[in-house]
Amino acid sequence: MNELRLEEVSVRYSRSDGAHVRAVDAVSLRLSAGRVLGLVGETGCGKSSIGRVAAGIVAPTSGRVLADGRPLEALGRRGRRREDLPLQMVFQDPFASLNPRRRVAAQLGDGLAAAGVRADDRPARARALLARVGLEPDSAGRYPHEFSGGQRQRIAIARVLAARPSIVVADEPISALDASAQAQIAGLLRGLVAEEGVGMMFISHDLSVVRHVADEVAVMYLGRIVERAPVEELWAAPRHPYTRALIGAIPRADGRGVLPDALGGEVPDPAAPPAGCHFRPRCPDAFERCPRRPALAAVSPATEVACFLHHDEVDEPAADGRSMRARHARA
Repeated sequence: MNELRLEEVSVRYSRSDGAHVRAVDAVSLRLSAGRVLGLVGETGCGKSSIGRVAAGIVAPTSGRVLADGRPLEALGRRGRRREDLPLQMVFQDPFASLNPRRRVAAQLGDGLAAAGVRADDRPARARALLARVGLEPDSAGRYPHEFSGGQRQRIAIARVLAARPSIVVADEPISALDASAQAQIAGLLRGLVAEEGVGMMFISHDLSVVRHVADEVAVMYLGRIVERAPVEELWAAPRHPYTRALIGAIPRADGRGVLPDALGGEVPDPAAPPAGCHFRPRCPDAFERCPRRPALAAVSPATEVACFLHHDEVDEPAADGRSMRARHARA
């Protein structure tokens, strides 16, 4: 599997109060082997829903997911089809994703068996996988509760590697860990991409971590992609007001003691999102066009933005007489 593609994927849920939530709204993404796509946004923006659809855990309400051009079937009662084994997922909480009643060797053996490794060869392969993720090979005989959070996540990654993946979806894989373990696991995942040629969707609410892991970043707000760009281009010149707000809210260890800029306002109810641009009620640059939905349009060969500030056909005057685009450029 060399490419995973999401085409106009939407996901809808029904809440207990009877309201219908569109967690994902017509999202299209492409993930290639050997590359890291970072998916960022605030809690509740739909990142995890995208990850579960991309991993084939749940089926989209509409749209489709293609693995090397063929439709990806969501997991059924009989598990994953052999041809879909190269697509694997790392979950946020390794203690919940690992079986507490089975030794590590047995859990790694499941992946090895699915990948066609002979039973006699599995113990040695399991030990090699643990060494690959920075654990003692003798750890294979222990249970998950005997490890720290960071070590359990390493075991979860080793279990994913047992299936010989070419595409991995990592859903907030470091958010439950302490700062030291976060850096180690992020480095381990990035190393897998560089050394194994694995393609990865790295889902996180922390843009500062994504900056050091991803090659490309898609920024998500209330179910929609609002900006997609190479990581360094996005960091150096964020175009969407929401992306600028996320970067501005990152604490800076510069010794000056200046507090980061907080993103104002509250995330709207996803069951009743604002018309047009969902970010409009919180946006400092909102103007007359914003009650219409902006398309995700190319503004450079590698960058797309869903914002009327960057659509060529829109350059309406602001209250101060300057064009919105000119005012934004000076900000």
